[in-house]
Amino acid sequence: MSKTVVIAITKHGIEIARKLKTIMPEFDIYVPDKFNDGKDDVNWYSNSSAAEIGILFKSYEGLVCIFSLGAVIRLITPHMKDKKTDPAVVVIDDKSQFVISTLSGHLGGANALARLIASILNAIPVITTAADVNETIAVDLLGKEFGWVIDDDSTITKVSAHMVNENKVGVYQDVGERNWWSKDKPLPQNVYIVNNIDELDTEEYKAALIITDQLLDSKYERLLQKSVVYRPKSLVVGIGLHWNTSKDDIMSGIQTTLKNTNLSFKSIKNIATINRKNTVKGLQEFLNEFIISVEYYDENQLSEIDVPNPSDIVKKFEGTTSVSEASAMLSAENKTLLVPKQKFPPNLTVAVAKVKIN
Repeated sequence: MSKTVVIAITKHGIEIARKLKTIMPEFDIYVPDKFNDGKDDVNWYSNSSAAEIGILFKSYEGLVCIFSLGAVIRLITPHMKDKKTDPAVVVIDDKSQFVISTLSGHLGGANALARLIASILNAIPVITTAADVNETIAVDLLGKEFGWVIDDDSTITKVSAHMVNENKVGVYQDVGERNWWSKDKPLPQNVYIVNNIDELDTEEYKAALIITDQLLDSKYERLLQKSVVYRPKSLVVGIGLHWNTSKDDIMSGIQTTLKNTNLSFKSIKNIATINRKNTVKGLQEFLNEFIISVEYYDENQLSEIDVPNPSDIVKKFEGTTSVSEASAMLSAENKTLLVPKQKFPPNLTVAVAKVKIN
């Protein structure tokens, strides 16, 4: 999916679109063919604007519409699905006085896009999402810039309501970046940091934000019903494998290791292993399926790492006494393993290290 498109349907709108493109050359511009002046900085369309917007809505991450808010709402409504998949939609009036965040303000990025465009046009950004208006925590965006993912989004609306209504909300964090509150002011007065997760499981806290890579068992079932759980990318999984190790074996070994040690699969930052020169098909299939990156290390790099479970057999075949443990520690920049080498016949080993947060 492409990034951002600007749609203009008036002469003034075309001027505004071109002004934006001078500052943001990556923006695409679409204009009805009746205004065609022969310049190639614009995509001139012959469809009706309703038909064209239907196509662009499915093709771009952000739509900037330079026409009336009411018209935009009527045009995009038939194509809207949900806030997790709909693109950001921003509306600009024909005199570029206001830039209105219209759809997918948080997850889609419309609020940020509106502020960016307003700064370029010296216009007024219009943001109506409650978290932004009240300058409180946007529950669905916390940690997004660090790659955090939400474990279960079914509680977002409930927790967000408690946040903006200034009910008491607790925050527990045991991993991940600590500078997630970036505003130049203290936390909202209704938000409290706790050092023990069990403190949150009381009537005193109406909602909770939990930042952890730990799996929470049935003991916390009641707490989870009023919480949003964030998974920072805090784990590096090191693996030792053979050239014919299958995707299913890799997936099973990693999932078993994490489950047995109470760790979340969603907190995997990357896989680490030895550089075999040739691609291991099973590993590549695993990485593609789960959209996880991999870091490769040469045998001499791995040999420099002091591991708890060196192996002469691994040394014989790989040129280093450790692959899974050494690669995990090297990639995570951590001299201590979280999970030592686990063996999975016939030819897979798995180790886990906690990412060092600078």
